Amino acid sequence: MNMYGLLFSLLAIIGWSAYPTFVSYFGGKPVQGIFGATWGTFIVAIVLSLIMQMPMLHGANFWLAFFSGAAWAFGNVLTIFAFGMKDKAGNELGSAKAMPISTAFQITANVVWGVIMLGNWGPVSSKVYGFLAVIVILVGAYMTTYQEKKSAGNKQLLMKAVGILLIAQVGYSLYGILPQYTRGTDGLHMFLAQAMGMAAFGLILGIYEVAKNHNNIFKQSVTYKQIFSGFFFSMAALGYLVSAQPAMLGLATGFVLSQVSIVGATVSGIIVMHTKKTQKEWLVIVIGLVLIVLAAAVTAFLKN
Repeated sequence: MNMYGLLFSLLAIIGWSAYPTFVSYFGGKPVQGIFGATWGTFIVAIVLSLIMQMPMLHGANFWLAFFSGAAWAFGNVLTIFAFGMKDKAGNELGSAKAMPISTAFQITANVVWGVIMLGNWGPVSSKVYGFLAVIVILVGAYMTTYQEKKSAGNKQLLMKAVGILLIAQVGYSLYGILPQYTRGTDGLHMFLAQAMGMAAFGLILGIYEVAKNHNNIFKQSVTYKQIFSGFFFSMAALGYLVSAQPAMLGLATGFVLSQVSIVGATVSGIIVMHTKKTQKEWLVIVIGLVLIVLAAAVTAFLKN
């Protein structure tokens, strides 16, 4: 168990717990959420690089980190869009429902790649316990979406969200996988190049919104409020980037632990967005969250 990696994983948990709730709370269009998040991360990355006097990456390492950041931005703009989807009655899906679905897809993709392609969880016993833990986490994530009274609109909305989040998963997978193929560097030194990729995508998306829809997001206050959510995402991005490196926890364990953030994201999303839950719904949700935490904890002790 790598304690240094666990500390950075904790940073990811804190950042990703707060980030989706702030995105939903500040509102605006998905393009504004992505611009704020990417440029908030870019600002933090610049400050960190200046303080630590870290040189810029070059060659293949730079482009792998850069495109991993752009891939995340692609996935996240679709996820933010899913947050704001509404049913026929005008009820918003919100981060509390969308995040567990997104988390389930991300955990499955990253763990499978980490174990099969990168050799994480080397011993057979580790693979068995690891995949059992993943199954428990997926069950827990599903439980957090529980509704006592379901309507046709609820089901329709969730099905649409699943389709969008599956497409978003392509970006999220590349975000986690590409940095694994860098050589002679580490997560701290990759952070600025990755943030540049995020910021470039966010800026291009903002300019496209102005040109195509004549909606100047750069003159709207919500765009800059979203930069605050980006500060929390930067914590998560840095924590995950470092903890998921082969010398730390590896992709499979690093990602699974970071997704304990679903606990904070679900609870804060319900509270901040004033989502009403029945006593039975709260009971099922809490059981699901406990399962996620316990199963994720198991992966921290698996041998690579």
